[in-house]
This record gives sequence, C-alpha cells and structure tokens, in this order.
Amino acid sequence: MTSELGLVKGQFGHRARLALSPAGIRVLDDQAHAARTMWNCLHSWWTMLPKEKRNLAAADEAIRQGRKDLDYLGKLPAQAAQAVLKTYFQSWKNCWDGRADAPNYKSRFRSAMTVDIPLGRDLNIVRVHRRWGMVNIPKTGRVRFRWTKDLPVGKKANADNRITGARLVKDALGWHITFRVQTLEVKPELHQGPEVGIDAGVNIPLALSNGDHQDHGRAPRLPDGTADRDKWLTPKEKAKLLKLERQAAHQKSFRKKEEKTSRRLQHTYDQIKQLRAKATRRALDWQHQTTTYLARTYGTVVVEQLDILGMTKAPAPKPDPDYAGEFLRNGAAAKAGLNRSIAQEAWGRTVTMLTYKTARLGGRLVKAPAPHTSQRCSACGFITPGSRETQEKFACKNPDCGFVGNADWNAARNILHLYRIGHVIVEVPAAGRRGRRAGKTVKPAAAM
Repeated sequence: MTSELGLVKGQFGHRARLALSPAGIRVLDDQAHAARTMWNCLHSWWTMLPKEKRNLAAADEAIRQGRKDLDYLGKLPAQAAQAVLKTYFQSWKNCWDGRADAPNYKSRFRSAMTVDIPLGRDLNIVRVHRRWGMVNIPKTGRVRFRWTKDLPVGKKANADNRITGARLVKDALGWHITFRVQTLEVKPELHQGPEVGIDAGVNIPLALSNGDHQDHGRAPRLPDGTADRDKWLTPKEKAKLLKLERQAAHQKSFRKKEEKTSRRLQHTYDQIKQLRAKATRRALDWQHQTTTYLARTYGTVVVEQLDILGMTKAPAPKPDPDYAGEFLRNGAAAKAGLNRSIAQEAWGRTVTMLTYKTARLGGRLVKAPAPHTSQRCSACGFITPGSRETQEKFACKNPDCGFVGNADWNAARNILHLYRIGHVIVEVPAAGRRGRRAGKTVKPAAAM
C-alpha cells in the first residue's frame, strides 16, 4: 500500500539542547563514562575469546554479569547497555562488509560522551511551552529541552510517524538530545534540474561549473591564501579567544610536570572549547543551508572522489633554506596551514549532506575521478605545464587556446565534463552507504 500511494518511510534526527541541573549533568556524565567503559570491557572480552565462542548471546550474558559485579557499570540503564552491545556488534558487521575499519578502544578524552535511549516509549515527550518541551530521561527524571521543530508526539504520533528513540550527546556547549524520528514521506519524483560540477577548494569552498560559486564570505584570507583559522568568529570573539589562549599559556607555565590541571586552568580550557564549539556550529549551519540550496536547484551533482585523509596526512615538505622564516614559500609551515584549511572546510561532510539531500529531493550524486582536473584546461582539454599560475588563476599555455579563468571554476567544468563523457567512479545510492568499498574507475561510455 505504501508504494501504491507513492509514500516511503524515512528517518531523520532532530537535535535539541537540554536544560539540565548540575545534579542532572553529573548523572549523565557518569552514565556516559560507564557506557565508554562498557564498550572497552566488551572489546577486551571479544578480542580475547576464540572465534567460535564469539556470539551475541554470550556477549549479552557478559554485560549482564558485569553490571551486577561492578557498581560503576550499574549507573548505566539496562536499555542503554543493550544499545552499547548492539552498536559494537554492528561496528563489526560494518568491518566485515568493508564499510569501516575494525572497532577499537574508546579514549576518555577523544571519544564523544554519548548515552543511548533505544525505546521511544520511555521518553514521554510533552510540549509545555512554545519554546520548551519536557522529556523523560532514565535515572535523571523530567528534563526541559528547546522546542525548535514540531515532533510527532501525542495525537500526532501513529505507526508511521513516531519517535523511535534518542541519543544524548555532550559537547562543549553542554548536553543535547537527538531524537530519531520515523516519518512517512512522499516518494520524490525525478528531479528535472540541470547538471552541475562542484570543485571543493580552499579559496572558494564550493566552486560550481556554471559560476554559481558558494562562499561563506566570513573573514579575509591569510597572506598565503589559506583560510583563517577562526573565520567563523566575530572580531570580539576572536579577541576573547586570543586572550583566553594567552591566559591558558600563562597558567600552564606554573604547573609542574605530571601535576594535575588546576580548576582555574580547566575553566579557561572550557571557555576556549565553548568558543570553538560555537564556530563549529556556525560552519555546520552554513553547510546545511548551502547543500540544501544545491540539492533543490540541481538534479545531478558531480563531485570529485578525493582522498581527504591522504591529502591531510601527506608528509610536509622540507623547508627551503634559501627562504627560511618566510611563510609564503613551500615548507612545513605552509603545508601545515593547508592541512588545517582542508580540515576546516570539511569536504567529506559536505558530500555526505549532498548525498542524502539529493536523494530525498529526487536528484542524484555522482563521483568523478580527481586526477588532473586542476591542471587540464576546460576549454581545449589539454594539460600544458605552467597553466596553473597561482592558487586562484588558471591561464592555458596552449598557443591555440589562451583560456584564462579562475582555477577552481576551471576544475569544476572539468568535473562536469568527465560525467558527461561517462568517466565516473561511482554513483552514490540513495541510502548514502555502499555495500563494499569503491572499485575501479568505470570506463567511459564511448569506450564500451
């Protein structure tokens, strides 16, 4: 019946900020640390056992016994403990299917603090005000949260539109709750919009083949052409951040080796984290707005298949002794600045957003091979040495061509041309996940 009516079941997440008391914050902190400890204990138990004894039933029994023996693990609700087991087992399935690497231990300081609430019926969500709602959190009680989007609760909830669960996540701005909402959506029709090639860069975040470039236009570039590290902060916030960083360095100078961090220094670190988190949220908001605009405007989006991890982890070039001390020349400092700029632009997250948004609106996302898209002239199709004069300018050195334009725009035109001749790597499915890792490049349609 669902297919006859043109409806499909979809699932999305809605994140809201929690208004917790200091006691509630301590309870959720203990639960998050217990969940991380349970993951590490489960990983040790799993890797030490022989393969023939590894199964879900034995792991479930080990978790139940661990919660009885260790009071610390007992702070985690039983449903949240089962969610840890389910997530751990799914991570191994993703590894076996080639979608991810093998799971590993979770560090105390590098892993996110999260707690799962797998059953939506335990939440008991009620809207009490235009801006606030109430949710029930296990072992914490009733907690207020910011109501920024209508949720299927009360009479609006049914078998097709309901909240199936939630996840509690903590960042520098505090605890948040992400609701998992299952909804019945109209099956999208085929998007009739135009085709566009997109080149992700540093000078222009998203350069489009038709010239409709998307730039966040915040702070000016640094002298070397890379993006400003704190481009998402206002001048006052930048000044405050600089003051806090200097204050932290001054306070740290009084700490002896292997001495515990003082409360004052930790408070300064927390203020720095809050400013960094605010900048991250602004960058994420820009990405959401930009990718939504692109998915609504264009029917086919072609991007590069980039090895972002390899680009940012490549060994830094050795500094040139003739230009020692100059940041504008090729060297370790310049490479480190480029790596920071690439990481801050978050190209992979942009592609992920485009993947599910184009599928939701009836479009398609296609990946094309990245080699030589920046060196090839989009007008004549030849690769002539020296055509890429600067980071921004491309001037074709072919005597019969003479094309001059922005380098990122030229690369975007080449990306779209690769798609039109059938030279693509993979078409990303609507689900946004592939069963296996990408294979070899697909041959052009003309060569088949």
